This record gives sequence, C-alpha cells and structure tokens, in this order.
Amino acid sequence: MKKTLEIRVTPRFEKSFSKLPEKIQVLAIKKQKLFAANPKSAALKTHKLKGKLGGLSSFSVNFSYRILLEFVDDETALFHDIGDHDIYK
Repeated sequence: MKKTLEIRVTPRFEKSFSKLPEKIQVLAIKKQKLFAANPKSAALKTHKLKGKLGGLSSFSVNFSYRILLEFVDDETALFHDIGDHDIYK
C-alpha cells in the first residue's frame, strides 16, 4: 500500500488560507487530501514552475485558486502559499 505524502505548511500559507472564503477553504482541504494520496492526480493539474519560481510546483484548487508548493523529498511537500494567480508574483 502506498504511503500518503506528508504535508507541511509555512506561516504564509496559513495566513493566506485563513483569508479565503469558507467554501474555497473546504475545497482546498479536499484537494490537499487528494494531493497527499496522489500528487500526480490529473484532477489537480500539478505542474513544475519556471523562472523565478523554478524549483517550486503548484496545483489547482479550482479554476481560480492554486497552491504553491515545494517537494522537500519523496515523502514530504511544503505548501508555501494559496491564492489566485497573484501568488506567482
């Protein structure tokens, strides 16, 4: 049986998450669980970023919201931020 990915969060992620509308928070939690079970799920559209955010990845919560993350190792992901496309700036 495949082990689920451990998810850690930064203070910035916690702050951004707390400011989201409740329905987006609920959806984000569902997507986090899916990510932990299968980071490469097609439903998440997980992808590596380029440029100044090279080394980081992101996945979709919905059409507007993304989670910005880093794969620390094969068993751990660190969530840096959550929000709309402005998190890429």
